[in-house]
Amino acid sequence: MIIRQSSTSRLGSHALLASGAVLMVFPFFWMLLASLTPQSQIFSGSLLPIPTFNGAIENYSTALSAIPLLRFMGNGIIVCLTILVLQIAVAIPSGYALAKLSFPGRPILLGAVLLGLLVPVQIPTIPIYIALAKSGLLNSYAALVLPWIISVFAIFLFRQFFVTFPDEVLDAARLDGFSELSIAWRIMLPAAWPAVASFSIFSIVAHWNDLYWPLVVTTDPDMMTPSLGIAYFRQAGEGAGNVGALMAGGVLVTAPLVALFLLMQKHFIRGLVLGRH
Repeated sequence: MIIRQSSTSRLGSHALLASGAVLMVFPFFWMLLASLTPQSQIFSGSLLPIPTFNGAIENYSTALSAIPLLRFMGNGIIVCLTILVLQIAVAIPSGYALAKLSFPGRPILLGAVLLGLLVPVQIPTIPIYIALAKSGLLNSYAALVLPWIISVFAIFLFRQFFVTFPDEVLDAARLDGFSELSIAWRIMLPAAWPAVASFSIFSIVAHWNDLYWPLVVTTDPDMMTPSLGIAYFRQAGEGAGNVGALMAGGVLVTAPLVALFLLMQKHFIRGLVLGRH
């Protein structure tokens, strides 16, 4: 009887999770089908658009020719990778110091990091914008990158990961003449690869999909990132009202993130699990 209840409970849980997965995946599935369907047939009455070869050619050629979509995606790659490298460069030594070094004020700094997690990104927008404008950095990669160099989430994540690292290994490294900075980069960073993978996905997805900040600091189409580019496409030229082409652009912009997650999902899950201890 207990086994039957357990099996029934497990089956119900799986059914609930499967239903939730279908609800979340369906909009993306519809987007893919719409990107392969002629504009005149997308809202023909059926729930799911019916793809055709000519519709796919028409929509994707329009998405790639009406706006510089590849330029937008190139900007997104440059911005996301630059932000990620700089965030890790700051977060690794910071997380190591908060986890393994004893110095005055460490609890206060850790509290400040936790407090920083509670501050919405919109709060410092105006002073940062004014500083960038007076520095002549608007409509540049610097404006898209500089405000995100310090990630309190990354510092906290790496700190949580480093806390579990054996102190004996660090003591042995110090006896071998390693400086604290060398320990952070040559010992802690390789050991923290799962945490790096987890944070990389968070960071890249967040900044690839970010519409708010690029909209604030960018007006030049040549500097637009993917999400802002799709919004620009919706209002410009052939993109206005062309649902099929818009869906094709959405597929092209979304595909790299899906590929990244599928490639890194094992490290992503492992990093989150290890970071909880």
